[in-house]
Amino acid sequence: MTALPIHAVLPDLLAALRTGSNAVLVAPPGAGKTTAVAPALLDEPWCSGQVLLLSPRRLAARAAAERIAEMLGEQPGGTVGYATRMDSKSSARTRLLVLTEGIFVRRIQDDPELAGVSAVLFDEVHERSLDSDFGLALALDAQEALRPDLRIIPMSATLDGARFAALLGDAPVIESEGRIQPLDLRHIGRNAERRIEDEMAAAIRRAISEETQGDLLAFLPGVREIERTAERIEGGPYDVHLLHGSLDPAAQRAAIRPSRSGARKVILATSIAETSLTIDGVRIVVDSGLARRPRYDRAAGVTRLVTERASQASATQRAGRAARQRPGVAYRLWEAAASAGMPPFDPPEMLESDLSSLLLDCALWGVSDPATLRWLDPPPAAAIAEARTRLTALEALDSDGRITPHGKALAKLPLSPRIAHMLVRAGEMGLAQTAAEIAVLLGERGIGGQDTDLTLRLQRWRRESGKRADAGRALAKRWARLVATPNHLAPLPLAGGVGGGSVTANLATRPPLAPPASGRGTVSATEATGLCLALAFPDRVSKRRSADGADWASVGGRGFRLDPLSPLAREEWLAVGEVQGSAAGARILSAAPISEADVLALFPDRIMTSRTVRFRPANGGIEALRERRLGAVRLSSGSDDRPDPAAVVAALLDGVRQGGLDLLPWSEAAQSLRMRADFAGVEALSDAALIASLDEWLPPLLAGKRRLSDIDRSQLSGVLDGLIGWDGKQQVDRLAPPDFRSPAGSSHAIDYMADGGPRVELRVQALYGLAEHPTVGSARIPLVLSLTSPAGRPIQTTRDLPGFWAGNWRDVAKEMRGRYPRHPWPDDPTAAPPTLRTKRADARSRS
Repeated sequence: MTALPIHAVLPDLLAALRTGSNAVLVAPPGAGKTTAVAPALLDEPWCSGQVLLLSPRRLAARAAAERIAEMLGEQPGGTVGYATRMDSKSSARTRLLVLTEGIFVRRIQDDPELAGVSAVLFDEVHERSLDSDFGLALALDAQEALRPDLRIIPMSATLDGARFAALLGDAPVIESEGRIQPLDLRHIGRNAERRIEDEMAAAIRRAISEETQGDLLAFLPGVREIERTAERIEGGPYDVHLLHGSLDPAAQRAAIRPSRSGARKVILATSIAETSLTIDGVRIVVDSGLARRPRYDRAAGVTRLVTERASQASATQRAGRAARQRPGVAYRLWEAAASAGMPPFDPPEMLESDLSSLLLDCALWGVSDPATLRWLDPPPAAAIAEARTRLTALEALDSDGRITPHGKALAKLPLSPRIAHMLVRAGEMGLAQTAAEIAVLLGERGIGGQDTDLTLRLQRWRRESGKRADAGRALAKRWARLVATPNHLAPLPLAGGVGGGSVTANLATRPPLAPPASGRGTVSATEATGLCLALAFPDRVSKRRSADGADWASVGGRGFRLDPLSPLAREEWLAVGEVQGSAAGARILSAAPISEADVLALFPDRIMTSRTVRFRPANGGIEALRERRLGAVRLSSGSDDRPDPAAVVAALLDGVRQGGLDLLPWSEAAQSLRMRADFAGVEALSDAALIASLDEWLPPLLAGKRRLSDIDRSQLSGVLDGLIGWDGKQQVDRLAPPDFRSPAGSSHAIDYMADGGPRVELRVQALYGLAEHPTVGSARIPLVLSLTSPAGRPIQTTRDLPGFWAGNWRDVAKEMRGRYPRHPWPDDPTAAPPTLRTKRADARSRS
């Protein structure tokens, strides 16, 4: 066996594990930790049971098991086995089991003691996947409470050893120097205006021509870019292989094994090839510098794939693929200076994921607060709160955060809570097989094609042949058997919505009612697909809101977009599965038609009938509507002929608050009183005071009214009198009298809203004998006197009556004598008696 760098530190690791339960192993790529450490533990005195080697990906798990078995001269399934979601090989003789992190979480949940397991190795823990962090937290909890003899070893090339060591109780850190092969980094940049596939194809052709030996591994962000790049480099002197998670195992094996024909290989891969995988023959890497990662959009409630720059740690891992076995070269499609601007590490999945599964699994473990477990980075409180809300709506958790019988049924399934809920409830309805097939389709992109219509993908998959299609069908059958309704019990009705309780409890307590949509006996494939999707994603059930079918409104309140050329665009309702994009207009990736009748039957407990009353500023009245809604989707609406009187009053009140007091039908007297009160400084009738006390004085005037104009004006005036009170009224009358009484005995209304101040209009003769200017208010503000002739025509406006008498009066009087000779126009008006009569009338009155 070829000596590997890891062999130099294996004695130290084995010694640490003989005296303690935990150790941390740091070894660079190519050191051999994945294939050498686990077999070395099997002969240790403390290792009487199985060794579990956890791998972050199915491809890596299967490849590692096959490589270790080959090193032992065996086939997988003997001493060495593996277990992934869709493929497994193990037997009673298996002592070293390579499994994915998610499978391990299920295993420890089923058996917290991990009976028959001596050690758990967490490979590539630097990737910080959610299952890895959670699996490590559960293993440490089990070790502390039940299995102090259990060995736990985190391993990575770029591990933060000190943090992990502290998490594991100051465990020793074993570091391997590794095998350092020369690596030439070539930063060739790229034209950002061109498609990444074109730039990658050019870089691959260049690298193949410049480097005449060795295979080439190219990193692209996703499957679409891989396929488009493959089209552009076809026909060269090399074999092209694709490598991503959607491929069947045979194609993946062909990509990582040496070429049978001896031709050079070009392998186009996603980040699946970054770690835990040695690909023989590769000495050239071409790195796009991009990665496509899932990011949970909490505002939208969806996980979407985002193409972004790879981290510095990923770039280092990718380049290292070229120098694992011999000197290599890495072509990077960015400038050397740009490396400093790349994020140092990928963020832990814990910080950017939907934590519903994590919270449910914690509840199953008996922990209602995940913060009580040991984490390298604790789950964010906001994400936990959101997950708790969702799980409570699914009735997987009770109001205290404890797991319910229904929640236990969900947690036992190797699926996310939404999908598990679909499977359980569909099983109650007799649709277990369809639900299980949909669960596989949603989890395995590419099976059945890429159609948006999930029914078409399901039908195509049922006719497909091949190992991957067969493995998916076998998996669906296993899941369906877990939840299928017993034959002697009738299918449950849709009317149960998302109710709680275990499957068994529901079957025992619910009456065997008819199937959905008015009791029809059979359900078509399309209908079954829509029903199952709606169970999994009730908040994504959507109604068409544009004629072309491009825009959809979902029950959860988000807007979705659909290609208007899709046949689904003609439907009125869709049960939506996968979406991608922003919260404002996420693109529908998978959906199925569903009838409104089935929607109503499926969620009767969520349909709300609301009666709304709103104010209409245009006519000062109200509009009363009656609506039926399913979440944010309006099912029907119409006028409400008998609106709630309290709602009418509330709407009219709101209209006054929004539009102001001028909307009310004030009488002239009421308006005058408010103006005078404002001038007098009495706040009780100000806009601010009236609005503040609106709920106290206006509702009695609105009883039985549907328009503000219907209010009795005299009642409004009475309200003002009551609000200002007797003392306030006396203060207003004293400081802001309603009228000015002239020396002639005439009364004239004072306009307190006039420009320039309070104004009075009156005939000048009424002021004869007045030597002082009249004032109002505590500040003795001069009245603006608008003086008129006997015919009512303006002759003078003044704030200084004495000055007018002494100044302009002589000229005014001269002119007035000519125009109105029958009226008195004295030279000294201050000494003349006031009068509103002619000279002859005055003489008669004195005789």
